[in-house]
Amino acid sequence: MLALLTQRRFAPLFWTQFLAAFNDNFLKNSLIFLIMAKLSAGEAQTRITLAGGLFILPFFLLSGLGGEMADRYDKAKVAQRLKLSELAASALSVVGFIEQSIPLLFLALVLFGVVSSLFGPIKYGILPDHLLKAELPAGNALIEGATFIAILFGTLAGGLAARNSGDPAPFAVGMTAISLACYGASLLIPPTGEAAPDLVIEANIFRSTGRLLGDLWADSNLWRAGVMVSLFWMFGIIALSLLPPMVKMQMGGDEMAVSLMLALFAVSVGFGSALGAFFCRDGIKLASAPFATLAIGLGGADLAFTLHGMTPAVATKSLGEFFDASAAWRIAFDLALIAAAGGVLAVPSFSAAQAWAPASSRARVIAAINVLNSAFMVAGTVVFSMLQAAGLSLAGASALLAPICLASAIWMFRYRPQDPPRDPA
Repeated sequence: MLALLTQRRFAPLFWTQFLAAFNDNFLKNSLIFLIMAKLSAGEAQTRITLAGGLFILPFFLLSGLGGEMADRYDKAKVAQRLKLSELAASALSVVGFIEQSIPLLFLALVLFGVVSSLFGPIKYGILPDHLLKAELPAGNALIEGATFIAILFGTLAGGLAARNSGDPAPFAVGMTAISLACYGASLLIPPTGEAAPDLVIEANIFRSTGRLLGDLWADSNLWRAGVMVSLFWMFGIIALSLLPPMVKMQMGGDEMAVSLMLALFAVSVGFGSALGAFFCRDGIKLASAPFATLAIGLGGADLAFTLHGMTPAVATKSLGEFFDASAAWRIAFDLALIAAAGGVLAVPSFSAAQAWAPASSRARVIAAINVLNSAFMVAGTVVFSMLQAAGLSLAGASALLAPICLASAIWMFRYRPQDPPRDPA
């Protein structure tokens, strides 16, 4: 699996995605810490959940356009132009951080979401162009691992940049340098050619999105694989939106405690992704998906049980003091279980969708799945944000994961598609 990292057909895409994910999370977590420093606890929880939803919203609106662009034009060239345009969003985020302006940082986050939504069909759609079908689980696991390890470093950097309201200089230098490096890596992605040179791009984003979802629905295998991937992203964004207020406001942790817990989550997703690729070493297999979903629900239930009745702790002075509490270790285990099980769910599901998708419309299939992912994530964040605003506790929000996961696992046991045929060619 790691041999792919030494080959040009994969390595430049890996580093482009890694650096892009770093900057996304560097910005998002700097904003989260700034929100927690400037707003009350109730306002902060709602704004943090809203930040996640605003980043995801462009994926719902623009993934269809991104998929059509990726099929119509050379995927490598589209990626390069997108990463060039991301430099402008990076500059706006620097200004927002210097001014300590939450609205400007929200706008920058939306712009990063726009670029990421257009890049999404490329980063997954390009893999079957350069990898053998038998290599897809490993390639997906490495991309997922890159994404979440980047979250690790991005969250740690965001915590450091925003500590005590933040020094603008490290944020400005880090954001600018990583954006330039990301653009440089994209220039090395090998060309793919035009998969559908006669495709007419639909300017109406709502019509193109509806058409892509209709095409996805028409293929039951692709639709069910897409739903399985979307469940992973919905569970993940809910857990990540609950984590910062839980650690800082319920457990008394500081910015570094939040960053450490987020880093643990990221590493666990990477571990789970590698485990998912291991389960597919003899071919893409979906049998592990419902069991992984049950494990996510188990982690959510135990997390709720641990949080129930816990009184908000006073702010701690060090990581050692934070982890002196036995509940911190139990909560860390639950978060790691949720994240690792998510990785096991995601890798075979996405690999199956890539294997089934026709080459001439593969980016549009990935785009349709991204739209579905976004719909699940936006719905999850909106519902949980409304419930939090209505007074739902963190324990109650965590408890909701259990019945949702149980229902999802039952659906997978009954309706998951047959595994794609093994075809190393």
